[in-house]
Amino acid sequence: MNKVHQYALAAGFVAGFLAVGIPYWMIPYGTINLPNALYGLGLYLVGAVAFLLCLNRIASFGKVTCVIGASVPAAVFARVLVEGIMDPSSHNLWPLEIGIALITGLICSLAGSIPGSLLARMLPTRDQGANT
Repeated sequence: MNKVHQYALAAGFVAGFLAVGIPYWMIPYGTINLPNALYGLGLYLVGAVAFLLCLNRIASFGKVTCVIGASVPAAVFARVLVEGIMDPSSHNLWPLEIGIALITGLICSLAGSIPGSLLARMLPTRDQGANT
């Protein structure tokens, strides 16, 4: 994987992290109900990023699914860290929060990776298109 592909994968992670994280971080802690608090445009973006990365063959199916899917629990974990430092008793069920976010992120990432990979297999590669 070349540097451009590495940067594209990292940019996809950051996009998912911020798209899910910013709306999630704005919700007051007492009203959070996972996974409902994660639902929104951010999860659609996670799927769309995974779709585009697989379609353009930026990385393997598994790598795209795992890296982009991990952006969701990373956003939740960032909140757990910040609020845990401010009030150590606030997130006493943080492993459960991370687990729920991990499953949600992987499902959304798979929803984009599967059709992106299937479509990439149907389309010719740049090398194949030049030879015909």
